[in-house]
Amino acid sequence: MRIRRLSYLAGIFAIILAEMACTLNIGGPAYPTPAIPISTEAMGDLQSGLETAISNGAGSGQVTLNITEPQLTSYLSYTLQDHSKPFITHPQVYLRDGELQVYGTITQGYFQANVRIILSAGVDDQGQLKIGLNSANFGPLPIPNGLTEIVTAAVQEAYTGALGPVATGFRLQSVTITDGSMTIVGQIK
Repeated sequence: MRIRRLSYLAGIFAIILAEMACTLNIGGPAYPTPAIPISTEAMGDLQSGLETAISNGAGSGQVTLNITEPQLTSYLSYTLQDHSKPFITHPQVYLRDGELQVYGTITQGYFQANVRIILSAGVDDQGQLKIGLNSANFGPLPIPNGLTEIVTAAVQEAYTGALGPVATGFRLQSVTITDGSMTIVGQIK
């Protein structure tokens, strides 16, 4: 009888440990459909599009770069993979209604939730990219402190990383976001 009781307690203890090891998804905003594919091809298309835009603008100084949802989502996904503890995983970036709509998953302790961060993009007086946080939905989790700074820094890093060495000699004139694409127009100094 005692062995039976011990094995029963050991079984309950094992179930409790297994439950603690699992992450509990507590909801949040649903990802839109269809999902945006993440691929190295989209990364290559972004790089070749940038090279073409710079090449075409070499004579006139005017550079126009078109970035698509798969390119931006792939860039963000691969960039976040380089961080040991990214603030967001499984990113999807939708370019809709003049906004960057970033969906992803965050994990805090044993809890996991879907998030939606809505950003606006524009140009400041110095011709630099200006990112604004319009809204953030973290489901039932509290919005992390310094969210605006974290998101702005991540998007700024993606922008300067994509433009690379040209970014310092580049003055933005406009950023336009329409259904599925973002067009960046600027002048090479």
